[in-house]
Amino acid sequence: MSDIKKTFWEALDSSPNVMIGLSDDNNHHEPMRAQLDKDANGEFWFFTSKTNRIAKCGKATAQFSSKGHNVFACIRGHLIEETRQDVLDAHWSRQAESWFEKGKDDPELIMLRFELDDAEIWHVSPDLSGLLKLAVGKNVEPEEMGERETVQFR
Repeated sequence: MSDIKKTFWEALDSSPNVMIGLSDDNNHHEPMRAQLDKDANGEFWFFTSKTNRIAKCGKATAQFSSKGHNVFACIRGHLIEETRQDVLDAHWSRQAESWFEKGKDDPELIMLRFELDDAEIWHVSPDLSGLLKLAVGKNVEPEEMGERETVQFR
């Protein structure tokens, strides 16, 4: 796994909140909390209701910004209804339950799997020359502010 991909997963684990939306409709993206699995490096999950606008599934894009605002990602993939009960059980929590009156048996509950295709990831970690240029108002070159890479998940 590349360093920037590892940095991305660590940052997402620290703050698993993304803005996600379907690529083929005209709706705005919405905030969702990703359910992560340390052994799954190409997918994560969401609990939502069957009436949520992303519940119809399909091509999707998610945007991520880390807590420290030093890791950013634009993630492309596909939302698919997760039907494996063991996966739902593994990710179920008090937080998830607070959204669904009847818990895991709520008829409105749906779990979505986001199968990641690729992501463009930015890791902002300015080098000394970039910091000095910022401090004195000089032009900064992109490579002086960190790295950017497009990574494949599948």
